[in-house]
Amino acid sequence: MIQTPFYLIDRAKLARNMAVMDELRDGSGAKVLLALKCFATWPVFDQMREHMDGTTSSSLYELRLGREKFGKETHAYSVAWPEQEIAEAVGYADKIIFNSVGQLERFDNQSASIARGLRLNPRFSTSGFDLADPARPFSRLGEWDAGKIERVMDRVSGFMIHYNCENADFDLFDRQLTRIEEEFGGLLARLTWVSLGGGIHFTGEGYPVAKLAARLKAFSDRFGVQVYLEPGEAAITGAASLEVTVLDILNNGKDLAIVDSSVEAHMLDLLIYRQAGKMEVAGDHPYMICGKSCLAGDIFGEFNFPAPLTVGDRLSIADAAGYTMVKKNWFNGVKMPSIVIKELDGSMTVAREFGYADFAGNLG
Repeated sequence: MIQTPFYLIDRAKLARNMAVMDELRDGSGAKVLLALKCFATWPVFDQMREHMDGTTSSSLYELRLGREKFGKETHAYSVAWPEQEIAEAVGYADKIIFNSVGQLERFDNQSASIARGLRLNPRFSTSGFDLADPARPFSRLGEWDAGKIERVMDRVSGFMIHYNCENADFDLFDRQLTRIEEEFGGLLARLTWVSLGGGIHFTGEGYPVAKLAARLKAFSDRFGVQVYLEPGEAAITGAASLEVTVLDILNNGKDLAIVDSSVEAHMLDLLIYRQAGKMEVAGDHPYMICGKSCLAGDIFGEFNFPAPLTVGDRLSIADAAGYTMVKKNWFNGVKMPSIVIKELDGSMTVAREFGYADFAGNLG
């Protein structure tokens, strides 16, 4: 048995998401770029690149990883490019998207050799978390003043408009896209491409993919643009788990099970957004599943099991692909989970293990 903890990526489950990618691409004409900020585990890029058109990045290192490990089309975005990175970024990218008019003007000469875009902030979003809301008051993410944008329209060929966040409501997507068409239509008609970003949960159960495809095609036809989407979670939702082992059982008013992993170190978004993990279990025996770090709130959540837990039991924390491996850290020196791939034939491939040398080397 492979030693826990480890992230287990299931190629069969990933294939289900990729089939939906194909359906959407075929029905809409849109291109889909993997958002590396969410998932950048390149040992499964061989499977994903057959169904996706490239990658989009949020930094120079993500950009380089996308070019070297995924290939195909590569979009480069950063909230702010530093002077010392812009030449290298242009060398890796097919398109570079600037967050502001100021950045575009500053790096006008250095970026003129490739297609350029600007991030447009429509001043609304579907995010329910202020922390993640790109349209929050005083947001630094993108330009919204059409007059200001007008003066650089001769230097850009596209917009990136990222305003969805885990949006599983097609009707809401439709209404908000209509607002964008109405408010910025004059500018959109002068472009050759538009990225509508990520956050559309079109691989979720029951999502009307055909309706989304038709809506995207109508948008593309109306303005004469190539549409891009930047799925992160939609590409890998449900495709991986975090495999852990119970180390201790105790009761402090509730039955607690401590496992050989840590929320803070291995599934940080659960803490950031005050959410519980997911576990596909049911029964009459409730336990609070706790991480092994010294953080008092290092808790995966409360779950009901079919039988009492014992030391040595293995548990699977579900839906553990997005914003996990890209955020894992060495808090408390807790062993970093290995990365394991469940192949289509059911066999297991250990893609990467982490040890003390990785811990020490990360600090000096």
